[in-house]
Amino acid sequence: MREVVRDHAGRLGTDETRVAASLLFQGLAARIWSPVVAAAALGVVPDLSGVRWRWAPGEPIMLGLADVRGWRVGSVAEAVEIVHPMVVDGLLRPLREALLDFVRLADGLVWGNAASALAGSLNVGAADPGRAAIVRALLAREPLVGAGSFGPRGFVRNNCCLYYRVPGGGMCGDCGLAR
Repeated sequence: MREVVRDHAGRLGTDETRVAASLLFQGLAARIWSPVVAAAALGVVPDLSGVRWRWAPGEPIMLGLADVRGWRVGSVAEAVEIVHPMVVDGLLRPLREALLDFVRLADGLVWGNAASALAGSLNVGAADPGRAAIVRALLAREPLVGAGSFGPRGFVRNNCCLYYRVPGGGMCGDCGLAR
């Protein structure tokens, strides 16, 4: 992970490890949440227990599944009961722990990134009330609860992902510093 973050920092043009680690976490969280939430809204939760990743210097991380399987779900509550532990406990917590082995990231920042990535999944494709209900239900669970809120202009997080520290980065669309 240290090498992946170092490479990501180089691609971002920053020498700040925590900035690169924060944005790497957020990007991976977005790539996990979006397809899972979209599929769940259609009544199928993919099984991510076998997710694999591949990386080469200078390249983005490739995510994939060797076997495609999952669960049929009939309600938002049923989807959330499967998705939350699978993504938060099965993927995001271990990623957080791997990053914390060599870089300091505040819990609020990490889970704010996860919440932002989850809320951002609503910006992919056409508006879908089922997807929105799943996202809101997931955001109401620990450790995502309180990481941000929806307002007239969409989701606004309660903290910052550090993107403003990337040369030329500016503020994110959901940045808590822009309030």
